[in-house]
Amino acid sequence: MKFVSTRDIAGNEYNSYEVIKNGIAADGGLFFPKEKVFFAKEELLSLKEKSYADRAAFIISKYLTDFSKAALAYSCKEAYSKEKFGSHPAPLRKAGEITYLELYHGPTCAFKDMALQLMPRLLSLSIEKSGVNEDALVLVATSGDTGKAALEGFADVNRTKIMVFYPEGGVSEIQKKQMLSQKGSNVNVCGVVGNFDDCQTGVKNIFQNEYVIKPLSKTGHFFSSANSINFGRLVPQVVYYISACIDMNLPEGVLCDITVPTGNFGNILAAYMAKKAGAPIGRLICASNKNKVLTDFFTTGVYDRRREFFLTSSPSMDILVSSNLERLLWLVAGAGKTREYMKNLKEKGVFEVDADTLKVLQEDIYACFADEKDCHETIRKTFEEYNYLIDPHTAVGTFAAEKYMKETDSNNPMLVVSTASPFKFSPSVSRALGLSSGEGFDAMDRLSEYTGIDAPKALTGLRYEKSRFFTVVKPESMAEEVIKFANQTV
Repeated sequence: MKFVSTRDIAGNEYNSYEVIKNGIAADGGLFFPKEKVFFAKEELLSLKEKSYADRAAFIISKYLTDFSKAALAYSCKEAYSKEKFGSHPAPLRKAGEITYLELYHGPTCAFKDMALQLMPRLLSLSIEKSGVNEDALVLVATSGDTGKAALEGFADVNRTKIMVFYPEGGVSEIQKKQMLSQKGSNVNVCGVVGNFDDCQTGVKNIFQNEYVIKPLSKTGHFFSSANSINFGRLVPQVVYYISACIDMNLPEGVLCDITVPTGNFGNILAAYMAKKAGAPIGRLICASNKNKVLTDFFTTGVYDRRREFFLTSSPSMDILVSSNLERLLWLVAGAGKTREYMKNLKEKGVFEVDADTLKVLQEDIYACFADEKDCHETIRKTFEEYNYLIDPHTAVGTFAAEKYMKETDSNNPMLVVSTASPFKFSPSVSRALGLSSGEGFDAMDRLSEYTGIDAPKALTGLRYEKSRFFTVVKPESMAEEVIKFANQTV
């Protein structure tokens, strides 16, 4: 399998290990497979009795053909071990008309673990296959969950360093404590005065900044990314959609619609990839919070980031520049148009797709949003009616799923992606249930007592952990912090 950049009209080709090692293309584009991947019905049926790790190894091997099947099988077995994820990494839970795909049973209690327990292993394999002498310096911009999941995945991994940037004041107290207390000799965490888009733009600019790249190489490092702009982070996410379709035991000819709480567009893009690869998936519902730039785009064809930014109770979706949308645009419109769209977005803050492109997008994707009132009401209603506790991101998804089912005549089963443990956002969930929440661990204790549900040990144990990282900088100082970290000895 060869890969190309979403902005390269010439179509230069790359191997999968180059793609994972580099993270982002030299022209600023994102890597994507040149050829389509498709699983025959018989292949999907053959996975039914397989473990999640075995399913993952088989599915990923179709995309990453440069890696031996034995290496992928070993990596997946290590990543999705019972010690890290329990007996099933991605279980299903029924509540009313909705089936939830629970993706928060990993080490950091968020769906990002599903990719970031495997991706460091893929990067190590890529470094080995590339034959380079330099070590990887992994840069991550996080809106909350990716940061901790990446830190946990890369901590003390040989030949890597990882630096995470998060928006100061833009993540929950628990998310922040998870990151700042991270153990490991090769990790660093830095707050940024601004929002997630400032962090993400800063990281992208550093990747292409020769004044940073040259001194970095002198320290014996090269840049890579653990955000979903890296295909090595994206491809493991395809697995849980195909796996869920298998576990749902859908009758012959029946498709399931899938609702995905969406910020940077990576998770829903993985669902789109699974659909196009032959999984029995119908419509995809793109669920946004009050930062509804994607809802507006899929409704009008105009993507406009020139708008007010809102801090919400679903901070991992507080995003105005959804990077992985670029890959979908490439799939639908090609490299030439995609390059122009991204140029306009960077220079003008807005782009518009033509009517034909919008029509194709709308055939597969329905988009809507939930405001804060909708989100909190959905948390309360879901718990009262089904005794099922969901976090704010999952609540946004639930609201969107219910709206879609009311507005359309679809009889397809509905799958909603549950992206994080509700205890990561205890104050918001508590307020939604009418509790006097308090903050942080007090809110977690009260929520657990009220609901009768034990909070995950990975979260309750944080109260005794000490913070290790204290630096907060303006966006223009991010590159300087990267150079400082690169010069530190592990």
